Amino acid sequence: IILQYFFRYGLLTSIVLYVWKCLPLLALHQCVFHLIGLTFFNSFKETVPKKCSSTYEPFICFRVVTRGLYPRLVKDNLTLNIEACKRAGMTNFLFEIVTDSSICLPANHAAREIVVPEVYRPKSGALFKARALSYCLEDEVNKLKDSDWVVHLDEETLLTQNSVCGILNFVCDGRHDFGQGMITYASGEIVNWWTTLSDMYRVADDCGKLRAQLSLLHKPIFGWKGSYVVTRYGAERTIGWDHGPEGSICEDAFFGIVAMQAGYSFDFIEGEMLEKSPFTVMDMLKQRKRWLEGLLLTVHSKKIRFLHKISLALVVYSWALAPLMIAQCFIAPFFPLPRNVFLDSLFAAMLALNLYMSAFGVIRSFTEKNRNSIQLRLIYCIGACFMILFTVVIQAASVLLFVFGPKKDFYIVKKETDWLI
Repeated sequence: IILQYFFRYGLLTSIVLYVWKCLPLLALHQCVFHLIGLTFFNSFKETVPKKCSSTYEPFICFRVVTRGLYPRLVKDNLTLNIEACKRAGMTNFLFEIVTDSSICLPANHAAREIVVPEVYRPKSGALFKARALSYCLEDEVNKLKDSDWVVHLDEETLLTQNSVCGILNFVCDGRHDFGQGMITYASGEIVNWWTTLSDMYRVADDCGKLRAQLSLLHKPIFGWKGSYVVTRYGAERTIGWDHGPEGSICEDAFFGIVAMQAGYSFDFIEGEMLEKSPFTVMDMLKQRKRWLEGLLLTVHSKKIRFLHKISLALVVYSWALAPLMIAQCFIAPFFPLPRNVFLDSLFAAMLALNLYMSAFGVIRSFTEKNRNSIQLRLIYCIGACFMILFTVVIQAASVLLFVFGPKKDFYIVKKETDWLI
């Protein structure tokens, strides 16, 4: 039967059609890690107990990088995060607000403002957030010892008591140099339900592949996020953030892969932090476009050896080929191929896993907010599953925006809602 199709379409066309059909399998290994993380680890712990004594607490610096566009947000979140640290019993800590323009931070023994000079240029030409982080490593700026720890946060990130306890347990254990935990996106008021429900997949992504790779391999073979990053300062200083323009768009993923290549060890941290999804669909689209561009620069970098980036590269290529995968759904009826039970079963399993992850993210994110409303959670689960189509369209559109839009642009999403009123 297969030979009939080869005679019908020709050898070259038949090969193209089969390769085209199999493009989703580029992310199959990622699905395996998702399945392991979601199956063998408990993502629903209500409390993370603090296991270390305050007497032996190492010094922890929470570092927030901002352009200074949202000073009120930064100050409000600083107050909330300091309170979260105190509630968790943390005593030996400092917050550093690293900003391009001063936000006039009030005097506070628990906080320090670092203004990055406009004339500052790292040796290798790092840009944007990587430039600011490189400035913090300069001898005349840094006040940390190699044995201290740094927790990198985005300006909108909120700590929880669980995440603070998880960080304390991680740094007191001291076996690993880098760590990361889960972030949820449904805390507080929901600004945009489309983007929030779409981001439920990201919550499951943290509990799935992120947790599996860091807990089992202790390596970020699929990369990692730029917030909720915990580093031993000596290790961070050795790797550095100055990796040139190619390491400045997705500085987090680039840093993680370089650190893995250098032999450093990673682990997953218990306890969630809180953020909000992009406030508009256009913000989400531009955010995803930046991620795609940065990840492509990372996997194409000559500074990173092939074996250390192949897992991430396959996933990034599956994203970059998203428009072709969508087109294949429409073209396939005009160029039918014989049924393959094995392939069809794999595709069905991958789709089922994506549906499950969307529902999983809802249950994990809305557990506290809608604990007594099963009906609401069911509605959110159904909505998140339907949002898979929306997410696929956004992913494909971000590819087109990358191809035809401006390059080397570090777009920052809106983070305050006053402008929406």
